[in-house]
Amino acid sequence: METALPFRPDSTSAGQRSAERPDAPALPEAVLWDMDGTLVDTEPYWIAAEHELVAAHGGTWTHEDAMSLVGNPLRESARILRERGGVDLPVDEIVAFLIGRVIEQVRVEVPWQPGARELLTALGEAGVPCALVTMSYRELAQPVAEMAPPDAFQVLVCGDEVERGKPDPEPYLLAAQRLGVDVTRCVAIEDSPAGIASARAAGAATLGVEAVVPVLPAPGLSRTPSLELVDVALLARLVAGDVVDLMEDDAA
Repeated sequence: METALPFRPDSTSAGQRSAERPDAPALPEAVLWDMDGTLVDTEPYWIAAEHELVAAHGGTWTHEDAMSLVGNPLRESARILRERGGVDLPVDEIVAFLIGRVIEQVRVEVPWQPGARELLTALGEAGVPCALVTMSYRELAQPVAEMAPPDAFQVLVCGDEVERGKPDPEPYLLAAQRLGVDVTRCVAIEDSPAGIASARAAGAATLGVEAVVPVLPAPGLSRTPSLELVDVALLARLVAGDVVDLMEDDAA
C-alpha cells in the first residue's frame, strides 16, 4: 500500500509562475529521484556489507563484482552474491543482512550527496513535487526521506513494492502515476546504468549524475558530475527537450 508523505504546494502553481515569465521553460511536473548513489552516498555501505558477507562464507568478492550490482534490484543482487560470491544463504536472508548493515550506518549519519538537499529545497520552494524511486526497501527509504528537507518527497516507490525493478520502467511509471503527473513532463535523476535505463524507458527526461560508476554519454542523456551544478532552471530546460552535458569531454 502506498504511504504518501504530506505535500503542501505553495499558493502559486508552477504553471502560473512560468506564465508570468513567458521566456522561461515550464517547470517539470515532478522530479523523480533515485536514492542510493544519487541522493545519498550509501553505495560504500552496500559494498562493505557485500564484502563482509562474502568473506564470512569463504568466498571472493572483487571491486568489479561490487560495481556490477550498483542500481540492481536487491533480490537480483542477492542471487548474484549466492552464485558468484558463494554466499550459502536464502535470498531473503541475504537481502535482510545487507539492508540491516546499511540501516545501521544511516542511523549514525545520512551521507547526503553534495547539492542534494539544496536542490530538494529549491524544488519545494518552486512548488515542484518529488518522488523517491529506489530499489532499496521501504524500511531504509522511509528514514532517509524523513531526514530530507521538510515535505521534500510526496511519494516513495521502493524495491519491495514493484513487480519489476530497474532497469524495467515500472518504478518510474508508478511514481508518476502516484503523483498524478505525465512522466514525459518529469525529470528523473539517476546514477546507475540500470536506473538510467529504467527512467529513459519510462519516458522521463533523464539526468545522469556520476557517483560510484561512470555515466557514459548517450544520445538524449543529460549528465553532470555533481548535483551542485544543477538548479531548477536547468531541470526546466531538460523537460523542454534540451540535452545538457556538464561532464568534461570523455574523449579528452
